[in-house]
Amino acid sequence: MNKETVRREIEMKLERKVASDLKLHNVYLLVHSDKLDIHWPMAAGETDGFPANPKQPYHTASVGKTFTSVLLAILVEKGLVKFDDPIANYLPPDILKDLHLFKGKEYTYDIQIKHLLSNKSGIPDYFEDKPRQGKALMEEILENPSRFWTPQETIHWSKEHLQPRFPPGKRVHYTDTGYNLLGLIIETITSKPFHEVLHDYIFTPLHMNHSYLSQYSNPAIKSEHPVAKLYMDELKINVDDYRSFSSFYAGGQTVCTSEDLLIFMKALVNNQIIQKETLDIMHQWNKMWIGMDYGYGLMRIHFLPFTRKYIGWGHLGASGASMLYFPNMDVYIMGSFNQTAYQSKSMNYIFFNVLRKLAKYAHS
Repeated sequence: MNKETVRREIEMKLERKVASDLKLHNVYLLVHSDKLDIHWPMAAGETDGFPANPKQPYHTASVGKTFTSVLLAILVEKGLVKFDDPIANYLPPDILKDLHLFKGKEYTYDIQIKHLLSNKSGIPDYFEDKPRQGKALMEEILENPSRFWTPQETIHWSKEHLQPRFPPGKRVHYTDTGYNLLGLIIETITSKPFHEVLHDYIFTPLHMNHSYLSQYSNPAIKSEHPVAKLYMDELKINVDDYRSFSSFYAGGQTVCTSEDLLIFMKALVNNQIIQKETLDIMHQWNKMWIGMDYGYGLMRIHFLPFTRKYIGWGHLGASGASMLYFPNMDVYIMGSFNQTAYQSKSMNYIFFNVLRKLAKYAHS
């Protein structure tokens, strides 16, 4: 089987998948490997009647957490902060007040920056956790699209409506609230707005020209293609029109192209942004879910427990977004299904329809 045949098989499978599933409207996939000498940008579906284009920007959801964690790592290497610093050193009293009250004990001042990065703080998640009474924050976001949520407001909402899960460091609970706290900490350290730091430290030096923080900044070069629409099951969301999506801030509000994500991931893998020793610290994995471990703003995925070939790391997003590197195959996979119903389905698709085909090709 030659290289072009493999590419066409993957591309046709993607097109058939979108055509056969009414929940899928636009899908983007970039497969890259220096070892296999492949670079395959693909897209299927449409946005507002226009065919999807591989160069099209899209919302990367929680993939943005890796940008946030790498910003902290850069600041650590500059000597401006330490991973084990208490977060209380960098946050104002109104944010710290009652931030982590668990079973009548105050744990706020025990939380370290590494606890937020690794989702081990015990702080609840305003996005997924449900309050005992009243509406979930996501309901408020969708019902009031014109409201602009500051990161401070999401943290106060979390304190008011949700309960911490455990004392800091005990286990893993995925929390967007914790990443908004990290965004505020970055602002304190740098004396700059989070979005400016994002551009100054990552997007601009890496020439990620089509990347930006939705609701906060603009890309260096505006794409000739519209930003792909995001779907929440049956609901079509133009995130840029929902000011209320400002709430995701440092936890996942970036817009990128697949090519920009590849630039970033290759720079991270090749120690061009942070040193290997720092990345090794970020690779301190803790089990989060079955087949999924969490480090410092990074996920590790095990597709087959006894096959190292299919272990990858990077990050995933609730929209079916992915930014992954599989070191034992030297394969990068970037993209998004732009559909929250594909949060887990996207990984099954990548395994069965991309990785396994590439493995067969590599050994043919």
